[in-house]
Amino acid sequence: MAGEDPFVLIARVRVKEGMVDQYLEIADEADKAVEASEPGMLFHNFDSDPDDPLVFCWTEVYQNSEALLAHVANPPVGTYVEKHAELADDLSLEIYGDISQEVTDTIAEMGVPMKHFQRTRVGYIRHQNFS
Repeated sequence: MAGEDPFVLIARVRVKEGMVDQYLEIADEADKAVEASEPGMLFHNFDSDPDDPLVFCWTEVYQNSEALLAHVANPPVGTYVEKHAELADDLSLEIYGDISQEVTDTIAEMGVPMKHFQRTRVGYIRHQNFS
């Protein structure tokens, strides 16, 4: 059933000129809050683009679709998104793997551009206890 397996989300961010230090502050605050409050977030990393000092990338691995829905509803994430709107010009998402229709609908309601890469018959998932 879609949405029960781990998947990868890539969030690409373009920060406004002169706002990188402030953006790194809000990213750090969000990261620490997510680590402390979201056991379904298996990997959460914020990297800088080697070719453009204004571009960054969140790489996130979710235990399942429910974990992403919890992430979106997490108050510190909401605070980050509000501040993001002031400090950044762009945000887009790429999702790799199966997600629930509820995740697709939630992201569409947020108005964030998303490209969903569907799983093919090639590949595997190690099913183990991630908690």
